[in-house]
Amino acid sequence: MITPIILCGGSGTRLWPLSRKSYPKQFVQLIGDNTLFQASVRRMSGADFAAPVVLTNSDFRFIVTEQLMEIGQDPAAILIEPEGRNTAPAILAAALWLQKTDPEGLMLVSPSDHVIPDTAAFQAAIARGTAAARAGQLVTFGIAPTHAETGYGYLELAALPSDKVVELTRFIEKPDTARAEAMLAAGNYLWNAGIFLFSARTIVDAFRTHAPDLLPPVQAAIDGGRPDLGFFRLDPQAWSGAEDISIDYAVMEKADNLAVVPFAGGWSDLGGWDAIWRESIQDDRGVATSGPVTAIDCHDTLLRSEDRGLELVGLGLGNIIAIAMPDAVLVADASRAQDVKAAVTALKAKNAKQAITFPKDHRPWGWFESLAIGDRFQVKRIHVHPGAALSLQSHHHRSEHWIVVEGTAKVTIDDEIRLISENQSVYIPLGAVHRLENPGKVPMVLIEVQTGSYLGEDDIIRYEDIYARP
Repeated sequence: MITPIILCGGSGTRLWPLSRKSYPKQFVQLIGDNTLFQASVRRMSGADFAAPVVLTNSDFRFIVTEQLMEIGQDPAAILIEPEGRNTAPAILAAALWLQKTDPEGLMLVSPSDHVIPDTAAFQAAIARGTAAARAGQLVTFGIAPTHAETGYGYLELAALPSDKVVELTRFIEKPDTARAEAMLAAGNYLWNAGIFLFSARTIVDAFRTHAPDLLPPVQAAIDGGRPDLGFFRLDPQAWSGAEDISIDYAVMEKADNLAVVPFAGGWSDLGGWDAIWRESIQDDRGVATSGPVTAIDCHDTLLRSEDRGLELVGLGLGNIIAIAMPDAVLVADASRAQDVKAAVTALKAKNAKQAITFPKDHRPWGWFESLAIGDRFQVKRIHVHPGAALSLQSHHHRSEHWIVVEGTAKVTIDDEIRLISENQSVYIPLGAVHRLENPGKVPMVLIEVQTGSYLGEDDIIRYEDIYARP
C-alpha cells in the first residue's frame, strides 16, 4: 500500500482575488466539480492506496476535515504545522510519522493544488515508479512540457524520456524564455511537478545524509506534539527550530539515488490565471467564462464572476483576464498573469483587507459572509452545518438580531433555551451569554443584524467551545 502525503498549508497569491491567505486555491472549486484538494485526494485513492496523511496549518484544519467529509474520505492523520517552514520539514515530519508504524512503507508526496485530469494515467505512472522506490530510489515525476514555460522548474534527464524510469541528471531552476525554448527543443527536459515517491526509511536516511540539522527539531516536534480533536499538533517550539527550506534544496539536489518517471498526461499547477484559461473550456475564439458572464466580440480572454448577483460583461476584449468577486475585481492583461502577486503586495501596503481576507469566513461550524456594513451596524449571512454549534459567548460592544431563513436554530440566551424555526427571529441583548446550534440534519441559515459601537470579530468572550478555540 502507498500512503498519500498531501501538502495543503500554502497560501498562493497569483490567483487573487479568488485565492487569498484566508482561503487559498487548493480549497476552491476552480476546475471541475471538486476543489483542487478534493481532486488530489480522489486521485490518490483506490486499492493500492492507504488513507492519506494531510499536512496543513491551524487555520485550515476544519476546512480540510469538511472537504474530506464531503467526498467520504477518512484521513489516516492530519498533522498541524505551527507555522509554514516549506516542504522539507513537512515531508520529513510525515516520514517520521509513517516510520513509527511502517518504516518500509511507500509514501507518495503531492501538493494539493495541481490539476491532473487523467487519474488512470497518473496512477499508472505511480505504478511504474513503485519498484524503483522499493529498491531505495528517490522517485520524482516529470511532466512532458507542452510549451516553453518560464514559471516552472525543470528536470534534466540522462536520456530521452520513455515509458520507463529514467536517471535524473540535475534540477534546473525556472529559466528565462530563451533557455526554456532550448530545453523544449532538446527533448530530454521535463517540468518538475514536485511529486515524489519513496519509502519512509529511504527519505529519512536521505535527510540524515544531506540535511542532518533538520532531523532533531522535526523529530522533537513529533515527539512533543499532542492530539487535538482528531488532529495532531506538532510542537511549536521545536518546529520553529527547523530551517525554512524546500525538499529540492535540502535533499533532492544533493542525492545520487534519484530517478524520474516521465508523465505525458495533462498536468498544471494552476500557477496563474493564464493557466486557468488554458485548462478551461473555451469557445472558438478562445474565450473562457464562468458564472454570470456575458462576452461580446472578445477573444483569448478569461471572464469569471464569483457572485451570482454580479453580472460581468466583456466588450471587445482581447488577451484579458477579468475576475469579479463580491469585494474585489481584477482586470489584467493576460501577459501579466504572473504579476498578480504584485497587486496583493500593493493592497497589503494600503492595509486593504481584500489582500488576505476572503469574503466568506470559514469556521469549524460553517461559514459567514458580510452582506452590508455601515456606521454601527453589520448584516451577515450565517451558514451552520447540521449538528454544529457556535461557542457559548458574549460581546462587550454589540447586540444581535437573528432571523432564521432556512432550517431550525437552537438558541441559548443566558438561562433560556428555545428553538427558532424559519421566518422566526430572536434578539440577543448586549452582554448576554448566548449560543447558536443547528440540531437538524440539513444546513441552517440565518441573517444576523449586529448593532453597536464596535463590530470586530475579536469582540468575543468564549465560555465553552466544542472546537477548543481560545
